[in-house]
Amino acid sequence: MRERVSSTRKGSRVLITGTGGFIAPRVAGAFLDRGYEVFGLDKRVVSPLAPAGLQHRVCDLIDRAATARALKELRPDIVLHLAARTDLRETRDIAGYAANFEGVASLCEAIAGAGTVKRAICTSSQLVHAVGYQPKHEDDFNPKTLYGESKVLTEREWRRQDGAGTEWSIVRPTTIWGPGMNPAYLAFFRLLRTGWYFHVGGAPLRKSYGYVGNTAEQYLALAEAEASRIHRRTFYLADYEPIVLQEWAEEFRRRLGGPRIRTIPMWAAKSAARAGDALRALGASRVPLTSFRLKNIVTAYLAEMHATRDVCPTLPYSMREGISETVAWLRPVLDAPTPEHAHG
Repeated sequence: MRERVSSTRKGSRVLITGTGGFIAPRVAGAFLDRGYEVFGLDKRVVSPLAPAGLQHRVCDLIDRAATARALKELRPDIVLHLAARTDLRETRDIAGYAANFEGVASLCEAIAGAGTVKRAICTSSQLVHAVGYQPKHEDDFNPKTLYGESKVLTEREWRRQDGAGTEWSIVRPTTIWGPGMNPAYLAFFRLLRTGWYFHVGGAPLRKSYGYVGNTAEQYLALAEAEASRIHRRTFYLADYEPIVLQEWAEEFRRRLGGPRIRTIPMWAAKSAARAGDALRALGASRVPLTSFRLKNIVTAYLAEMHATRDVCPTLPYSMREGISETVAWLRPVLDAPTPEHAHG
């Protein structure tokens, strides 16, 4: 176990927003294991992934009065902001993602009013710029979705309020995977297991993905690092060794017992994506492949991880260890009846 010098300390009170979701419960577990008192805040009930010891409170961040009351009562020393609407379904009005930018404004006000918070970490997203785009500086935004635009507004509001006067950082998670991941990924694993997932083209695709257990370790390291190493800086969250998408999918396929993955040429994938675009235009909500999704699949993406690695030099999980944990969670989930077949 590495040694850390910290301007925070074990036994501090930590407030984590978004504990009704996927990443935040794993982060809460990491802090509990280190001896922190951990509180959760979310507009939903606590996630079934939540660790024992997490003290969860239902609160919608957009409700400024309720958020201010929660922080005054809980008196946290550290705030980790992970709550957000994270899907990409909204295509017409950024107001659909108001929880992201209005929520962070509300939280900043509450942090300032509480008067106890020494450090705060705001979670943004890699989608503040297009997948594969290499930004020239922290404010070099290039979003291609309304969700990405909402996270640009999140970052701008956080910087405008200077993290509500705390020692602060912004983090941009890449694709984070692991037990409890977004249900949208379950379709991918079902295709893997039934033989209907295909590799596209023959070239290996390297991508910066992050296993959720490693992501939790990175949040912990950022919360415990000296202020001079993290204050007013932006960090990407991903594993330091990028995955090769074909190898990652093959390992999952093997563990789930699916047939060997076949490869289709790019022209066939583009044809299928155009058909998906047409179905989406007609109002279909569950389309297996669109041009947007295909571009994300076939675009190599390597996040700049030097700054994060400097603060958090080692990660606890290898790719295969992460896959083992995820498959143990996946098997009963994939075997459960889907909602449309739950009643025969």
